[in-house]
Amino acid sequence: MTEAPEPAPGRPRKPALLTRVQVVEVGPRDGLQNERTALTVEIRAAFIEALLDAGLTVVEAGAFVSAKWVPQMADSAAVLRRVKRDGVRLPVLVPNRRGYEDALAAGATEISVFTAASESFNQKNINASIEDSFARFALFVPEAKAAGLRVRGYVSTCFGCPYEGVVDAKKAVEVCERLFAQVGCDEISVGDTIGVGVPTQVHEVIGRLKRVVPIEKIAVHFHDTRGTALANVLAALGEGVRIVDSAAGGTGGCPYAPGAAGNLATEDLVYMLHGMGIATGVDLHKLVVASRGLQAHLGRELPSRYLQAAP
Repeated sequence: MTEAPEPAPGRPRKPALLTRVQVVEVGPRDGLQNERTALTVEIRAAFIEALLDAGLTVVEAGAFVSAKWVPQMADSAAVLRRVKRDGVRLPVLVPNRRGYEDALAAGATEISVFTAASESFNQKNINASIEDSFARFALFVPEAKAAGLRVRGYVSTCFGCPYEGVVDAKKAVEVCERLFAQVGCDEISVGDTIGVGVPTQVHEVIGRLKRVVPIEKIAVHFHDTRGTALANVLAALGEGVRIVDSAAGGTGGCPYAPGAAGNLATEDLVYMLHGMGIATGVDLHKLVVASRGLQAHLGRELPSRYLQAAP
């Protein structure tokens, strides 16, 4: 048997047949929801426009949640109405039927719903059990699907929970499969909410999940709390995943996940993928411009390694 040739010097080997990755930018929602500074509608809309100018084609625009509990996401309807661009997707997070109705009135064409693989985290996050969250989805997701909306499903704490510790891979897969088969989500985002996952866990969870959900419907969402996010992305790519969530500048965290740091930075992800010869459609220089603009408004240095190193 002939061995595969070694990669050219300076060019790491990439997973077989991998030529392109879809980057899902979550900075304007998941990135900003835990910031101390609540940005205006104008600044948030301009940030989204800058991300779109950088070539990102899927940008999570906001969340239709209570402004009392998540003031950073107040006026998401106004943000969504300000951003008008053909050929891009602007999903918004909705927790319940009220949120869905508000998103629909604002012109949303794609929504995201969320639950967790950990009962304790779900109770802290949305004051409901995992079963309760599925009951809520039944009140509006079928209607959204009938209306032609795309629906994305997030599953938090697939690798570890701040209250329960390690999460059983079987439980994570079970919740993800239900979102796909029972709820009818078009895409499932497998989340490491507190950034405890390591590549062996990623191989186990994604390896199990792709037996029951088509691999092209699976995305990964890693936080970089312990510096393992990029390694986990590589593990996911090795399993066949081609959709990766990230946040410009590495913003993020979760108010109900003590110690959770920001999301994997989009700049760091794109730099690695481009260096491996994997296309994303993203202009890294324009992405840096967008993140530095956000950094100025937040008044702090953002954690993205590439952002700090870029000239």
